[in-house]
Amino acid sequence: MTKSYSLDLRRRVARFVEAGHSCHEAARHFEVSVAFVVRLMAAYRATGSLAAKPEGGWRYSKLDPHREFLIRRVAEKGDLTMPQLAAELAALGTKVMPASIARWFIRQGYSFQKKRCGPANKDAPTCARRASTGAPSASRACARSRIGSCFSMRPAPRPR
Repeated sequence: MTKSYSLDLRRRVARFVEAGHSCHEAARHFEVSVAFVVRLMAAYRATGSLAAKPEGGWRYSKLDPHREFLIRRVAEKGDLTMPQLAAELAALGTKVMPASIARWFIRQGYSFQKKRCGPANKDAPTCARRASTGAPSASRACARSRIGSCFSMRPAPRPR
């Protein structure tokens, strides 16, 4: 991200334009863009200030007002999917993408832990790939091959 021009330069540009020169002349003289001079002068005339606008800062999430609802729904039904939550929020009048809900939960300290394939089972193998080999460790391919892959939402462990 680019840095704002200094207040000193902004003052000199504004004085130059206020002295009767055009924005194009000021841009050429101070070696800045014409758009910068035009926007600077418009903001100066509207607000009387030459200070740069603040950068960064906290951004509001439209899911924050629904915090209690989201936490309650996850507590009631732990295997609730993000598309289902998005549909419930849409019914309440807030349209969001499932990925936005997932990111919001992560920022709130929740993690989405996929249940791993258990050890090979004689009665009902957990997945087709491991049923034949009986390999003791779970792999990504194993998790992908399972038909009913399940995500659980539980609070992430607190750092010590």
